[in-house]
Amino acid sequence: MISPRNRSPLFKFNFPGLRIGVAEYAAGPTGVTVFEFPDRAFGVVDSRGGAPGSSLTETLRMGFGRYINAIVFCGGSTYGLEAASGVAAGLLQSGRASAKWGEVAVVPAAVVFDFKGRDNTVHPDRALGLQALKAAVERRFPLGPRGAGAFVHCGSYFGESYMERSGQGAAFGEFGQTKLAVFTVVNARGVIVDRSGQVLLGNRDAHGGSRSSIAAHLATGNHLDNTTHAANYLSDNTTLTLVVTNRTLDQVQLQRLAIQTHSSMARAIQPFHTSRDGDTLFAMSTADVQTDQPDVEDLAVYASELTWDAVLNSIPPPPTPRG
Repeated sequence: MISPRNRSPLFKFNFPGLRIGVAEYAAGPTGVTVFEFPDRAFGVVDSRGGAPGSSLTETLRMGFGRYINAIVFCGGSTYGLEAASGVAAGLLQSGRASAKWGEVAVVPAAVVFDFKGRDNTVHPDRALGLQALKAAVERRFPLGPRGAGAFVHCGSYFGESYMERSGQGAAFGEFGQTKLAVFTVVNARGVIVDRSGQVLLGNRDAHGGSRSSIAAHLATGNHLDNTTHAANYLSDNTTLTLVVTNRTLDQVQLQRLAIQTHSSMARAIQPFHTSRDGDTLFAMSTADVQTDQPDVEDLAVYASELTWDAVLNSIPPPPTPRG
C-alpha cells in the first residue's frame, strides 16, 4: 500500500538491509544524509538538468559499479563531496571495506547547492560524513530540514525572494514480496505541486503570501517589470533522489526504473530538470527477493507514485503556534 502524506518529523519504514544516518552543521546550516547497504547493493544513476554535482556516478553509468556500499547526499555544493570520503574512510576503519581488490569502499555521492539565503561557507566535510555514517540506523528517516535537506528551498524560479524552505522526504510501499523505498532532497527551482494541481510550496509572493505555478506567473507578465529578472534567474538548485527495492533486477531493468521514476517527478516539481538544476536519481537493488511480481513496468508506476509522496513529505510542517 502506498504511504499517505506523513507529517511526523520521523518517517518509519520496514526495509532490512538499509541503514540511514544524518548529520548537520547548525552553523551553516548544512548537512549530510548517508544511505548505507551493509551487505552492499547494485545500483544505477540517472542525471538530468544542466548543473549536476556528483562523484563516482560514471562508475554506475558504465555498468562497472556493481557493488555499492553507500550513497551520500550532501549540502555544500561540490565542496560537500568531501563528506563522501569520510564515509568511505569510516567503512574502511570499521572493517566493512578493505584495501583488497573488490572490497574497496564504493560510495557515490551527489550534492545540492544550499548557500542561498545564508552568508557563510560552512559545508559538509570528512568529519561530518563519518558522523552521519556512525549515526546510521535501520527503519528510520528524519523528514524536513534534516541531513542534506538542512537548508534547501524550492520555488526560486523568479529569484530568492520567492523561494520557501523545503527539506528531505520519504515514502515506502510493499507489493507482495517486493519492497520499494524512496528518499528525496528537494532543492528545486520549480514549485511543489499536489495531485490536484495545487501549488503547496514555492514561488510565494513576499507581499501577499500567495503561491502560483511558474506557468501562471509567466502568463501574468509581472516578471517583465522586474529589472533584475535576468539576474534572479541565476538560482542554482538540485533535487536528489534514491529509489531502493529488495527485488532482484538486472542493470537494464534497474536503469529503466530509474529513468521512468525520474521523469515522473515532473508532475510533483514544476518545472523540473532546468538548466540550473542538477537533478540526480540513484536506483538500487539489494537483490534479497526473486520474484516477477509486480511486473517491472508496474513496479515503475508504483515507484513513481511513491516518489510523488516523498516529495510531498519533504515539506516542513507549519510552525507550532505560540501561546
